[in-house]
Formats: sequence, structure tokens, C-alpha cells
Amino acid sequence: MRYSPVRSNPRVLALLLAGGQGSRLAPLTEARSKPAMPFAGTYRLIDFALSNLANSGIRNVWVVEQYKPFELNQHLANGRPWDLDGTYEGLRILPPFEGSKRDGFAEGNAHAIYQQIPKLKESGAEHVVVMSCDHVYQLDLRPVLEQHEKTDADVTIVTTHIDEKPSRYSVVTVDKDSRVTDFQYKPESPNGQTVATEVFVYKTSVLVETLEKLAQEVTASASKDIGEEDESEDSLGQQLGDYGERLLPALVEGGRAFAFPLKGYWRDLGTVDAYFGAHMQLLDGTGVQLGDPEWPIMTNTVGLPPAFIDQTATIGHSLVAAGARVSGEVEHSVIGPGVTIESGAKVSRCILLGDNHVTKGAVLESVIADIGATFDAGQVGETKPGPGNITIVQPPSPGIG
Repeated sequence: MRYSPVRSNPRVLALLLAGGQGSRLAPLTEARSKPAMPFAGTYRLIDFALSNLANSGIRNVWVVEQYKPFELNQHLANGRPWDLDGTYEGLRILPPFEGSKRDGFAEGNAHAIYQQIPKLKESGAEHVVVMSCDHVYQLDLRPVLEQHEKTDADVTIVTTHIDEKPSRYSVVTVDKDSRVTDFQYKPESPNGQTVATEVFVYKTSVLVETLEKLAQEVTASASKDIGEEDESEDSLGQQLGDYGERLLPALVEGGRAFAFPLKGYWRDLGTVDAYFGAHMQLLDGTGVQLGDPEWPIMTNTVGLPPAFIDQTATIGHSLVAAGARVSGEVEHSVIGPGVTIESGAKVSRCILLGDNHVTKGAVLESVIADIGATFDAGQVGETKPGPGNITIVQPPSPGIG
């Protein structure tokens, strides 16, 4: 069913959790947050969450930041690329700050939501859409919200079926009425292949009540022998942790957690292998569809000239971004903005993020090159591609995040 564009829904607030360090993507995330990672030569990972929200008519969007936000904030540009730069509604940045016991650095995504409770109460929103920013997918949230209200759910978990081992995800069991009957957080022995996509719709009042109750239980259990409460922020944050540890199991136990199946492509790009694999799927035609005019993936574009393809160039099965200059051989690769590939250079199964220079005689195989990395003549990378055989090359000074 196609949904036409609609006006903003003031009863819905979106909370994007964009503060994680992304250590599994290191060293690519040493100088930037994971949501700011480039994708497909044109986009950033956060573009998918923001575009899904904007296309769904959700205009009140809060971005929770923590780790190296500089590059991400430059890209967000106050929400303008997604038409989220309104005066009374639009994109709002929520950085960590010092103040009360509740404030400071978050110890997990459930703790990050808990820190926003005062603002959530003030917002007046009836429902909160909580999303991570390191997944590639397309999702219309309007039918999700319709089901959420129809079932009177405390939480609606958007799910998908995966073929890989699901132990690094949250595995859910769903009955014939779409009710979630079991929730396993990163289980060693998963009981199925249906996983949470890290897109959730919460009833605001229940979310706030549950988090406050969990925080009280944690604080009470940490009480000192003399009856005083341990007011350590680290203790509370570590105990609340990620939402798969306490928050979602509590809501599932309450009996009003429902699942909404996502149909179509979805991939978590939290690891180097997954990041590389998503690009290869994109080139193979099995990945995310970027060219749907009815569901555009919007981004903060920079004015660059069209890509220049020299007469000496041979390019096959690749994406070449604006500002690139290709004179050499490129096969099954993503060439980012400002990349130069000289005549006599060969690039195969590579992702060059931008402003890279590949000189004559250089041969690149299964390489991810961070922005600004250069290559002299010689072989770089594995000739036999596969998991763990991806070479990451960075410039001498990766810059600031």
C-alpha cells in the first residue's frame, strides 16, 4: 500500500540514537561517529533514518549525540536537507551535558533514553519512535504507527528475518497475533531468525514509567548498608545499559509488545565486513534501492562538478560520485567524491570514501580507503576476498570527529 506525503504528526516524536562509538567499525570510526560514516559515495548512514522519518511525515526529530559529533553536525546542517529546519518543529541536537545526577555520558542506549525523560515529558508527544543510525533500509513508519495505535501497544518492534547467525542481534518470538512472546538479547543459542531492526515505537507514558521504575529498582538494589542510596551515575547507567537488557524484556513481560515485519532490504552496518558487504550487495543489485523517486534518500550535498571519465578509463559494475576523475581501471567498486585514479592504476572490489589519489601502477583489491588516503605504485589488499580479508587504509592524520 502506497502512502502519499502528509503533514507533520505532532503526536509523534522521533529520537535518533547517534552517540555510539562504533568500535566494531574501527579504525574507520576513530575520527567520526558511526552515523557519519559515508555510504555509496554520496550518503551518510544517518541519511536513511532521517529520510525514512521525513518521507513518513515525522518532523519532530531529536538526535542524541555523544561520540565525536563534529563531522556529524556539519552534515546535519540543522536539518535543512530533510526539510527539518522549522522554527517550532524540526531537528534538535541533544548533546551530553553536566548538571543533575541524570546528566552526563550515557552508558547504553536505554540509559540515553532515560536521560531524555524530562524533555519527553515536556514534549507532549503520545508516541516516541526510537531509531539507531547505522542501518541501511527503507521503511514507511505510517503503517507502523497505525498498527501501534490499533493494537494499543506499549511498544511496537520493527522486525526482519535474517539468514546469518543472529547472535549479535535481539531475537524475538512472535505469535499469530503479532504479539512478541519472547525477547532474547544477543543470545548464544537463538530460538529463531527473526530479529529486532532497532526501530521501535513506544507509548511515551509507558516508556517513561518503565524507565523510571527500572531506575528506582537499580538504585534500591545498590543501596548502602547504612540505608543511603548509591548515587553513582555510572552504576545507574551501566545497570540500565542497552534497551535489550532490561527495558524491552520488561515491556515484553507486560504483554503489550507487538511486532511489525519490515519487508525488503535491511542490514546492520555495525562491522567492517557488514559495511563492505552492503556496498557489494548494492553493486550486485541485491542491496538497498537508492533510486526510488517516491521514497528518496536525502542527504546534505556539496557542490561538486560531474565525475570526469577519461578515454583511457575502463569502468564496470561500479558507482562513481561527483568530483571524481577516473583514467584507470575500476571494477566492482564505489568511488567517492574527489577521488583521482590515474591511468595505469587498477581498483577492484574497493570502497574509496573520498579525496583519495591512486597513482599509476597501484593495484587495489578489497580495500576500504578512508577520506584522504593515497596510494603509490604497488599491490594493496587481498586477491581472495572474503570475511576478514578487507584492508582498511587511512591517511596519516584522520582529522577530528
